[in-house]
Amino acid sequence: MNVTVARLTARGLLGRRRGILLLVVPALLLLIAVIARLTADDPRGLGATVIGGLGAGTLLPILALVVGTGVIATEIEDGSIVYLLAKPLPRWQIVTTKLSVAVAATWLLSGVPILLAGLILYGTEDGVAVGYTVGALVAGAAYSALFLLLGVVTRHAVVAGLGYALVWESLVGNFVPGARTLSVQQWGLSVARSLAAEGAVTADVSLSVAVPLLLVVAVAATALAAFRLGGLTLAGEE
Repeated sequence: MNVTVARLTARGLLGRRRGILLLVVPALLLLIAVIARLTADDPRGLGATVIGGLGAGTLLPILALVVGTGVIATEIEDGSIVYLLAKPLPRWQIVTTKLSVAVAATWLLSGVPILLAGLILYGTEDGVAVGYTVGALVAGAAYSALFLLLGVVTRHAVVAGLGYALVWESLVGNFVPGARTLSVQQWGLSVARSLAAEGAVTADVSLSVAVPLLLVVAVAATALAAFRLGGLTLAGEE
């Protein structure tokens, strides 16, 4: 990990305007959790919808997409990546450094709000808040690697990422049960289910399938991003 690259990446990612926008969705999740806690007869009954559906199903992939593509795609599009590529740094180190920033930002912007929302709705009961949080952390790392790869390989990374997160995971996954096996969201929920009390969290993928797939996606996406970045010339073209 290169400290200078990490600092510059974080500064560009969390600039004043973008930083404010990135805080809106987590704030919305917490607001909804508070409203549910204050107004619902059974706040825990809404937990799966608020935390699992809105938090893990919408907030997490959207933030991971914005962050994962934002750490590198913008630099490739505007050509400023050439200044970084001109430095005597291995391409894999550039990728892993930017991925580290993306993962840290995703964890901060999604993992922390999901934990707080879980505590608001469930307290410490049944380990639900912790389960959802750990599930969000591992899924967030996989999402970050996948979306960073998209930022390297295509100029339409955001569109492709939305297609996966919203169309494949949310739409296709609801109608084609087999598609859920290839869902990062379901892998994260599987981890959450393993840490919470029995029946408190539902997932359609077993833990023995989810954990290897999370590792494979994270490692493979990182390696492919480094390989692809290594094919870029100083002109920013393949």
